[in-house]
Amino acid sequence: MPRSLPPKTASLACELALWSEGCRAVYGLDEAGRGAWAGPVVAAAVCLPCGDERLSEALRGVNDSKQLSPAARERLSAVIPGACAAWGVGEASAAEIDALGILPATQLAMRRALDAAAVGGPPPDHLLLDAMRWNWNNTPITPLIHGDARSLSIAAASILAKVHRDRLMIALDDAHPGYGFAAHKGYGTAAHQRALTQHGPCHAHRRSFAPLRAALW
Repeated sequence: MPRSLPPKTASLACELALWSEGCRAVYGLDEAGRGAWAGPVVAAAVCLPCGDERLSEALRGVNDSKQLSPAARERLSAVIPGACAAWGVGEASAAEIDALGILPATQLAMRRALDAAAVGGPPPDHLLLDAMRWNWNNTPITPLIHGDARSLSIAAASILAKVHRDRLMIALDDAHPGYGFAAHKGYGTAAHQRALTQHGPCHAHRRSFAPLRAALW
């Protein structure tokens, strides 16, 4: 039987480079649920302890959350907080998405994640973002294409955001049976479209999104 390969772990190179330049509090941020039709958009912020050479081993297998199984995400989400200097999760509701638009609402969730991380954590010297430009208190940023696979702190944030949002969607499934939120997590599947046709939208849906506008007519 072939030997299984060790789990791939996102690189720490971006963080190491910034630490070497004197940035002590480097925060990676990522979001989950930006393209969904229902539920909140969730962001997480992760600051890894500067100069800890054991991080890659302590966080072995932490990578882009989309590349991991649900079981692996759950397991790693329990490990990540203990390896962080600071971390936080923030949400923006479906109503806030409708009022602000998805990009400003995503940035609102990111601000809330940083505010949560700042409780007992150091203020950011630098932000690492997954392919997004954003001005937060004039803090320097580095937007990285495929950042959740290239930066360990962004990858850790992607897992925390995804697991937190999945749990919220499972709770919404209990509150609004018939839509299948626990299965598709609010994304635009054929089953979700059939449920919208049958039941119409509920309060968890993003009514400003085109498929929901069509369902409201």
